[in-house]
Amino acid sequence: MFVGPQTQVYEGMIVGENPKNDDIALNPCQTKHMTAVRSTGADEKLLLTPPKVFTLEEAIEYINDDELIEVTPKSIRLRKVILDTETRMKEMMKKRRALQGK
Repeated sequence: MFVGPQTQVYEGMIVGENPKNDDIALNPCQTKHMTAVRSTGADEKLLLTPPKVFTLEEAIEYINDDELIEVTPKSIRLRKVILDTETRMKEMMKKRRALQGK
């Protein structure tokens, strides 16, 4: 994770790392649904790793071609060039089709 608790997020902001090459669109503000039956102590054992805080140099090394770095006086954030998820997915599909056509 790149953001900590109570951090304001927006669409297109990179909030974590995926071990696969594809991007995952998710909503980190969405609450956990209590539809499944769980034991009462199962959620208490969950330990989260602290968020990774990038320096400017680390952020420059980390980003891909479709990502940008936002630098403000208080933070360094990673985001996608195209913020809208639907538009970003359409552009990604166009690029894949173009590469397959060659």
